[in-house]
Amino acid sequence: MYTTAAPITVRRRWTMLGCSLLAAVTTTTIVSGPAYLIPAWHSDEGMSLTEASTLATVPTIGLMLAIFGWGVMLDRYGERRILILSLCISLAGATGAALAALANAPYPVLAAAMFVGGVGSGAANGASGRIVVGWFPPGQRGTAMGVRQMAQPLGIGLCALTMAATASEVSVGAALMIPAAVTAAGLLGVIVGISDPPRPAAATGPQPAMTASNPYRESTFLIRVHVVSALLVVPQTMLWTFVPTWLIVGHGWSPTTAGLLITITQVTGAFGRIAAGRWSDVWSSRMRPIRVISAVAIVAMIALAVTDWLDSPVAVALMVVASIVTVADNGLAFTAIAEYAGPEWSGRGLAVQNTGQYLVTAAATPAFGALIAAIGFPFAFAVAAIAPVLATPLVPDDHPPRH
Repeated sequence: MYTTAAPITVRRRWTMLGCSLLAAVTTTTIVSGPAYLIPAWHSDEGMSLTEASTLATVPTIGLMLAIFGWGVMLDRYGERRILILSLCISLAGATGAALAALANAPYPVLAAAMFVGGVGSGAANGASGRIVVGWFPPGQRGTAMGVRQMAQPLGIGLCALTMAATASEVSVGAALMIPAAVTAAGLLGVIVGISDPPRPAAATGPQPAMTASNPYRESTFLIRVHVVSALLVVPQTMLWTFVPTWLIVGHGWSPTTAGLLITITQVTGAFGRIAAGRWSDVWSSRMRPIRVISAVAIVAMIALAVTDWLDSPVAVALMVVASIVTVADNGLAFTAIAEYAGPEWSGRGLAVQNTGQYLVTAAATPAFGALIAAIGFPFAFAVAAIAPVLATPLVPDDHPPRH
């Protein structure tokens, strides 16, 4: 896909992977972190569950609206400069949200700052994915992308361990300082450690991103991957967003204990993503493992729904299993999209991928909040299982890269 660049050491390659992982963690903390404030907004500040979950979705809406524009700029201008710009915007929004909460500003002010943070966070996922595909050879990309995809579970684990407890024991404003601090660290990592990967010889003109043929016109592969991924994000969203409330409000756990369990679960899920990536390298397939993971997710979510309905203590263990399984496919889809689309289109391809997933997240979060309030958690878990049922037969066969 890429032309040969100047020699790069193995250490340098993995250092860039680490820096891109940190950059991607910033997106997770900004977009997913507010979910861990839902119990505080609901119990301490009197919001309904639907209102609190809607406020928590605001950064996702900002990201969703901006992400395709970031993808176009990545295709045109490369990764490093766009990451620096986007993380500066993210840092401004995250810091503004924390200051607004600390000053007890009206909720629209808090929401506006969270929206700005979400807008800025839209470049990190696509840029870091392009860095993996650009700097790692094909036989290592699945594993490397699995490492990069640790960003979501690690970021969620960090937020689970710190934000709910900080909001409960200190304040919501103090909790919102955590995404701001992570974003500052990510910005520093990009400045110090990221270099743009090489581009193909054909893509060296004044506007290389516009010279390649449109991969969406050549086959339905990318569209099917996007649809499958959007469906599979439904149970992910349900678990990420509402498990803290399920444990704290529904089962009477303390925020600290619930956060510790969620953190352990997310760290385990992070290593599960690496295992899935390695699995795809060994099989030389990105799609076959996704098909298996989707089928297992169906079983896990249904089992969770049934055991929670029966008020069984096994439900907590099954929540852990479901949380690990439902995040395992993300890196495989990312790798497949970047490999097939090529560097001239992967920014837009990954942007479409993320837009679809975040659009589903933005719609599903308040919908599940209302569903839980109306009929309870067991039925909401069962509803979330419908998505992988629809996704499994839609997983396409593997498609060779176009370049």
